[in-house]
Amino acid sequence: QVQLVESGGGLVQAGGSLRLSCATSGTTSYYAVGWFRQAPGEERQFVAAVSRGGDNTGYGDSAMGRFTISRDHFKNTVELQMNSLKPEDTAAYYCAARPGTSYGVVLSQATAYTIWGQGTQVTVSS
Repeated sequence: QVQLVESGGGLVQAGGSLRLSCATSGTTSYYAVGWFRQAPGEERQFVAAVSRGGDNTGYGDSAMGRFTISRDHFKNTVELQMNSLKPEDTAAYYCAARPGTSYGVVLSQATAYTIWGQGTQVTVSS
């Protein structure tokens, strides 16, 4: 019954940056958390994930080297810092959580997650 709320999306020019936040009323440290994105007419794509407790992270090929996922334990949020944005990054970005995972496990498959936010739109203009 945990609710995830994404924020931080918007319109940015190519080469710019955005910082997305995934928030919950509970503590996110007990959950593995991932970011996914989906553009119109395309499949949902893995972007980044952080393990329960925040010790390990993983990235999709499109995000590696440009995006950084992190936990803010005081705010109970998971952040996605996106730099060097490209028009190809334009999509709705979704936060997802999976409770009960082992520490250190990074989940990259959408089917592994059981809780999803409503998404936040990121649009990158050329």
